[in-house]
Parts: sequence; structure tokens; C-alpha cells
Amino acid sequence: MGASGADGATAAGPVERISVGDALQLATDVGPVPMNIGALLTLGPGASASHVEQTLQRRAGKIYRLRQVLVSPPPGLGRAYWTDDVAFDARSHVTSQPLPGSGDEDRLLASAVDAVTRPLPRDLPLWRAVVLGHEGGEAAAVVVVLHHVLTDGIGGLAVLDRLVDGGEPGTAPAGASRGAAPGIRDLLSDRAREIARGLRGPSSTASRLRRGAAELGTRRLLRAPATSLNRATGPHRRISVVSVDLDAVHEATRRHGATVNDGVLVAVTGAMAEVLRRRGEHVRELVVSVPVSARAHTTGGDLGNRVGVMPVRVPLSGSATERLEAVATLTRVQKTQTRGASAALVGPAFRLVAATGLFTRFINGQQLVNSFLTNLPGPRRELTLAGVPIRRIVPVTTTAGNIGVSFAALSYAGSLTVVAMTDPEVVPEIGLLTTSLRRELEALVGARTMHP
Repeated sequence: MGASGADGATAAGPVERISVGDALQLATDVGPVPMNIGALLTLGPGASASHVEQTLQRRAGKIYRLRQVLVSPPPGLGRAYWTDDVAFDARSHVTSQPLPGSGDEDRLLASAVDAVTRPLPRDLPLWRAVVLGHEGGEAAAVVVVLHHVLTDGIGGLAVLDRLVDGGEPGTAPAGASRGAAPGIRDLLSDRAREIARGLRGPSSTASRLRRGAAELGTRRLLRAPATSLNRATGPHRRISVVSVDLDAVHEATRRHGATVNDGVLVAVTGAMAEVLRRRGEHVRELVVSVPVSARAHTTGGDLGNRVGVMPVRVPLSGSATERLEAVATLTRVQKTQTRGASAALVGPAFRLVAATGLFTRFINGQQLVNSFLTNLPGPRRELTLAGVPIRRIVPVTTTAGNIGVSFAALSYAGSLTVVAMTDPEVVPEIGLLTTSLRRELEALVGARTMHP
């Protein structure tokens, strides 16, 4: 990362530090796959790849956070901070590449995975966009990639909202620094104020810790079942996609007092269980970690991470509806009034492990969860980009450690898309996993609602 400003330089405003949640994402980015999040936007016909590329370059350059670099100050001067990239050029971040071969579904997904799993240069703004074009020059899709320190999933949707047609550029958050980078004295003063605020609020800190323990369900936080899906992962990833009618999922889950997320939990664990049964492994439950956001929305100028985690022990016995009702009961108990409160517990613990240099060993041997599931509410209406419709949005999230398969779900324009991301060395049965996931969703909502 870049160095801090010269001693004595005066910033135009307060130091814009990354949050505690952002610091966690930065400290734990030590695995073979970078901590990036992304989305594949498949486009309708009618726009050239060069036109889409130029449109994205123009709009991305107007988004406040996408023009900034992350700077790590000297030890003792607090967390990293954002400052303007004086040499920012959107053309360095938005590029085009041709789709190999016929540009079919598998090639699109493979290109998206490649874009998301390539590290982002730390001395530049932490994002990229890749326009995928057909051989004739027509745009087929766009992959948007953001480092997780820049934002969480909801923030990523806010960035997308600024890039599509009709979006407005994000504004800087209140009090954000503009102009010269902070100097040593600025950083020292800001750090002193931060320490003083912490000393004034011990009771609120204790309250956050109590709420975080409730969200984590620490009394139920036991070892997850040991499975062959939980082995140390490498640098390679594959994804597969299943889509289902969103209204059908809403209706099916609501009848049983459950949420869409509860239904997806049942489906993904059912698919994992089928893979394990084929391997001769039989478990009664699986533990899935579900991110819990502390906010319902954000803007292009208010990004960062405000996310906790909620591990859910999902039973595998019984019918799909019986498992759904059981999961709904479990998640209702674990949810708290202050969403995302568990970050107050998880963040410091993970940063401490990362500081010792043992985080990779920790996540490769962790026995707390079997998988991760991220579920995001996307735009309800169909969006357009450069004048052509965005047919589908496929979320692409990465995990490290010994999580051989993880899942991401996103609703968009009446469809719910569920993505399985695997390390093919740990989970080579991608076809079986996808077929089983489709079957589990059919069991919840009925085969007639499934999309091809």
C-alpha cells in the first residue's frame, strides 16, 4: 500500500479511517484466493463492448470511493485510511476482453471467476470491471469486482446502482477529507480522539458485546460436524448457478413462517448432504455461517463493512418443509434487534489471530462452520446498462480456509439466483451438487417454477 502523507501536511478534513469491520477484511486477506466480491451481469443484445466499456469508465469515475486508494499509516497511528488517488484513470480499471469460443454459459461463469479471483493491485483503487465481448464485438456481459475492504454486499449493490442507466454518482460521506493527504500530526490527533471516544463509552462497548454474543448464539456455538467438504482449499474456484421464481419462494416459505433465506439454507445444506452421502458420509446437521448486515441499504458514498455473522445449525432429517420449519425457529431465536452486532466479537478476535501470522493455519483448520451463505436483496425491476437490458445478475463471492463449497444468493427482477462456489480439488462433484441444489429448490417451491 501507499505511504502516509508527509509530516506536517494538512488534510482538508477529518481522516477517513476504514471501519473495524473493514480492518477485519483487510487483516484476513491472507489466503490463496483474494477477499474480493463481484457480480456477473449478463446483457441483452444491442451494445458494443467498446460502448459498454466507455460508459462504465465515465460513470465509475464519478463514484467517490472508486477514485480513492487505501493507505496504511506507520505502526501506532491507527487503522488504514482512504485518500484521493491523484493519478486516477478509470481506463486502468475498466477493460474489455473477448469471450473464448462460443461464449456459452460455462465460459461466461469461468471468465467471471477469473476476474474475481485475480488480486487487485493494492496501490490503486481496489476495484475492476471487465466487459466480456462476443467475437463480433457485441458485449455479452460485465464482471464488476470490488475488494471486500471497500464494501460489503449491500454496498456492492449501491455501486451497481450508480453504474447502470439512470443512476446518480455517489456523494462523499459527511466530513470526508478532500485534498491533501493527512500528515503525521493529523494521524496522531485523529488517533488520540478515537482513543478518547473509546474511554468515554465502555458501557456501550459492553452492550455491543452482549448483543454480539446473542447473534452468534455462543451458547450453541459448538463444533461443526467433520466432513470431507472441509479441507484446506487452494487457488482454483468454479461456480454453478440455479435460478428459481422469487414469488414462488416467498409464498412457499411464508406458509411455514419462514423467510427466503431460511429456504435457501435448507436447499444448500440438502445439496451438500447429498454429496456427502455419495461419499459414504452421513451427518445429522450442517453448520452454515450467514452474514447479518447492520443496515438495510447504503449509498455509493457510504460503503465499507457493517456485517456480523450468524452460524445456523441446519438439521438434515425430515422433509424439506419440516427442515424449513426447524430452521425458521432457529433463526428467529438467534436474530437480535441490533443486526450485525457480532462483528464486535468476531472482528477483534480475528484481527488478533491475523496479527500473530497464524490466521491461515486457523482458517484451514477451523471446526466451527461447514459452509457460508450470503443472501442479498437485489433490484426488483430489470435494469439497463448502455441502453441494453441486464438479463441476470450472478453474485460471485470468495471464501478461504477449509470451506470447500460456499453459496451466494441474489434476487433480481423476479428471480432468485443461487450460486455454488467450489474448490474443484475439494469438491469435484459440481454436477451432482448443482443437480441436488435444483432438486432441493424444487422440493420447496415446485418444479413448475424452476427456470432453465
